[in-house]
Amino acid sequence: MRQQLLQELESGQLRDAVLLGQRAVSRWPQDAQFRHYLGVAYFKTGDPRQAQEQLTRARELNPNDSATHFDLALLFLSQQDYPRAADELEATIKLSPSNAAAHLFLGRAYLNSNRSLQAVEQFKTTLKLDPAMRLGHYHLGFAYFSLGRNDEAISEYKEELRRSGESPAVVYELGRSLLESGKYEGAVTYLQRGAEFDAANPDVWYYLGKAQALAGNWAKAESSLRKAAELNPKDPSPHYQLARVLEKLGKTEEARSERERFAELKKAQPAAAGMATGRDQR
Repeated sequence: MRQQLLQELESGQLRDAVLLGQRAVSRWPQDAQFRHYLGVAYFKTGDPRQAQEQLTRARELNPNDSATHFDLALLFLSQQDYPRAADELEATIKLSPSNAAAHLFLGRAYLNSNRSLQAVEQFKTTLKLDPAMRLGHYHLGFAYFSLGRNDEAISEYKEELRRSGESPAVVYELGRSLLESGKYEGAVTYLQRGAEFDAANPDVWYYLGKAQALAGNWAKAESSLRKAAELNPKDPSPHYQLARVLEKLGKTEEARSERERFAELKKAQPAAAGMATGRDQR
């Protein structure tokens, strides 16, 4: 029964896995592995409450099983419960220090808990254990970016592109890092590519427009910022940048209208860091 349950999980026969797991747990309620497998089956079928119940019980029955801690951590990550995810991943690593994926996910949990320096160390450990870890350099780059270490972020993003090929997220974040570093032409190149990957993302158009404006490409900046405003009508930031661009283009009345629209949208939003959205409006 144990092998059959594992095979059903691995082959994606999740409904059968749940039914078999339920029978196994009913027959052997003290068997930690059956509860672990059933918890995974519940998780994969979109039932986090029962998944957590089974995985927690499996952990109680066998606290030294690193796989149970790891799968419980994945459940908490899916719920954006980063402190509890971090606890389980720390337990995983204590039991299995060479688990590169656990270090990667722990870095992500730390990063989402504003523990960026600790995240950097976890991502470095990940790459030491598995230099080919997919998106390992991307995550390290993101951690560096969150610390304002843009040159290091750029280096990591470029390394990820070299190893893994183009990825929309990597291209976009590289463009943002170049923008923040004052390398506007390079930022435009990567953010244009990011817009090709994800034309429905208002943020990529916003940062592209900002980079184009800072590079002196006013007409292109206007087009990009209008696209950002169209895709996210409640965001004040594109209107602020658009007003500055329109002034440069001599479109005084349109610039005034955009400043007014920015003020309206900013006033309508809850108080936040920075200019309504927390973005740097320089």
